[in-house]
Amino acid sequence: MFTILTVLAALSFSIGGYFMKLSLGLTQLRPTMLVLTFFAIGACLQTVAMRGEQMSITYVVVLGFEAIAAFSFGVFLLNERSSTTKVAGVGLVLAGIALLRGSKT
Repeated sequence: MFTILTVLAALSFSIGGYFMKLSLGLTQLRPTMLVLTFFAIGACLQTVAMRGEQMSITYVVVLGFEAIAAFSFGVFLLNERSSTTKVAGVGLVLAGIALLRGSKT
């Protein structure tokens, strides 16, 4: 359940980040409201995921999944550039998440 909640939290934060871009600095009402909504949903999901888990690990896992989602949204939705080096960096983030979860005691 932890992985599902952290992935959903990260997706919520990343979707909020996408609407941050569309809000033009919080000057557009609808995207601004969506930013706030998705960030609130992400915070709630992360809070539930943190129940019974270490705060530091939960934060890093959510941030890692969020970084991967934000990179993907940037490339696929906003037509931002990708490169082999950037994809390798995403792979390292994913490896870091696996290491953190694998060291759970």
